[in-house]
Amino acid sequence: MRKLFNTILIVSISILFVQCGKDKYTISKGKVGELTTETTIEQLDKIFAKDSIVKILSEGAKGNYSFQDEDEYQIYEKGGKHLLTIVPKQELDSTSTIKSIEIFDERYATESGLNIKSSFREINANNAISKIETSFKSATIFIDDLNATISIDKEQLGLADFSMQKVSIEQIPDLAKVKSFIVWFN
Repeated sequence: MRKLFNTILIVSISILFVQCGKDKYTISKGKVGELTTETTIEQLDKIFAKDSIVKILSEGAKGNYSFQDEDEYQIYEKGGKHLLTIVPKQELDSTSTIKSIEIFDERYATESGLNIKSSFREINANNAISKIETSFKSATIFIDDLNATISIDKEQLGLADFSMQKVSIEQIPDLAKVKSFIVWFN
């Protein structure tokens, strides 16, 4: 009886650790790892205590320039690997919540396995694409069920840069790779 109890205890603890590790990198609507729509900028130091945070702050509304950059909080592992770039809703405000998170590390993934290393085939097979917009250098795919955008370089599509030609789902090759993956918290 004691042996059965010990076995159950060990299995339960193992499942708990595996689940906690998995949650650290799970992407879903309104959630990227431990970050949610309620997370404030001042909480980043605690959440990423074992990582490095590079803060790139704008001049805010009181700056000298009419075009202001947004604040960015770049998260790096201690080894130097770029994990995330976080943009707050309000510049120069530590109590602000998060506007967007750009994913740079392939460990951050959805339940279906969508991550920064995914091909278009994987994106299209597991997500409802609501629309595609083109810019000078890329096509941006909107995924409403994640509130995310994924950009694919026009070079991957066989299109010339600086053309504003519309792109349809059928035009995107299955093997086209992701250029950027951004989850929006609005």
